[in-house]
Amino acid sequence: MDANVKKLNCISFDIFRSLGMPDIRVMKPEEIFRKTADLKNADWILFPPYGLLNLMAYAFHKSVFPSLNTYHLGFDKVQMTRSFMVRFPEQTPETLIMPAGDNSLEMILDRMRFPFVAKEVRNARGKGVFLIRERKELQDYINKNETLYIQEYLDIRRDLRVVWVADRVVLAYWRTAPPGGFLNNVAAGGSIDYGDIPEQALQLVGEVCRSLNINYAGFDIAEVNGHFYLLEYNLFFGTQALGEKKIQLGPIIHQYLLEQSRTVTPLKPLLPKAV
Repeated sequence: MDANVKKLNCISFDIFRSLGMPDIRVMKPEEIFRKTADLKNADWILFPPYGLLNLMAYAFHKSVFPSLNTYHLGFDKVQMTRSFMVRFPEQTPETLIMPAGDNSLEMILDRMRFPFVAKEVRNARGKGVFLIRERKELQDYINKNETLYIQEYLDIRRDLRVVWVADRVVLAYWRTAPPGGFLNNVAAGGSIDYGDIPEQALQLVGEVCRSLNINYAGFDIAEVNGHFYLLEYNLFFGTQALGEKKIQLGPIIHQYLLEQSRTVTPLKPLLPKAV
């Protein structure tokens, strides 16, 4: 450790994702108003619940990890996918996002052919993802969702999970659905394969994270005939594969925060000028 860098004073709201970090204290959300002095004195706030994010950044003026971009763009699939559409259109599957309405079904069928994928905009680990094969399935989905997220079906048998932490890829692996399954997620029974990871996919994730200032995410990447598509990223991704590979993220995060502390200035309030 650089002798010129002071010891970090960090508070984490997630003990498991902070394992291996020195200079760390754990706080529960219900403790924040009893421990405001601790929060004010902290150098970094780690893994705050989304409901406390703005409070930490804009009221306490704290540097937050993961970054505000990571949280805000990852809040739901709408924000995330629209960001991909703008910055990486060729790597984004064709996607329709619209409010549910009387004409939604026909509007979707004017653009999409069966089968296609429908998703709930705020869900993860394979939950809220549906393969739509007919009108009735589409109508059922429309009836249950205020915001519609429809994506072209990519004919794949597996996808790639790429874990990006701080400023690097720390692990990548293939996920394959069980026989007869549609979802590749490990949480949904998918199997893990660490072999033959394409370098192009890792480079794509690096470009996305540097472009959008994402510093903690598990990306889902699809490969179709050598072309790579961004499906989504998860902020609070599963850690089974990290455990299998005995990769501890705490030291990586700690070193990153040390480096960032040399240059990052916490947000300051904007005060009106005296008249």
